[in-house]
Amino acid sequence: MQLGTRWTAGAQPPASVPAGLRETIARVEADLPEGPKPGWTLTWLEGRPIAELDTGVTVTLAADGGAVVGHVDGMDDHER
Repeated sequence: MQLGTRWTAGAQPPASVPAGLRETIARVEADLPEGPKPGWTLTWLEGRPIAELDTGVTVTLAADGGAVVGHVDGMDDHER
């Protein structure tokens, strides 16, 4: 795994965040409560990007290129 980058929810994602993740990341952020915003961490595992919010929400790319929202515990995964 190689470490990518970090940024705060609500801020413009860095250029290294793949276009296929950006829309879904924005949808996840729209559902966040008011108040201090958690941070995102972009990592790469076996060449696939994983954006993980400090709350445990993950956004990854499926084999078909669609974004998938999940949680680090593996529960409630669904495609967006």
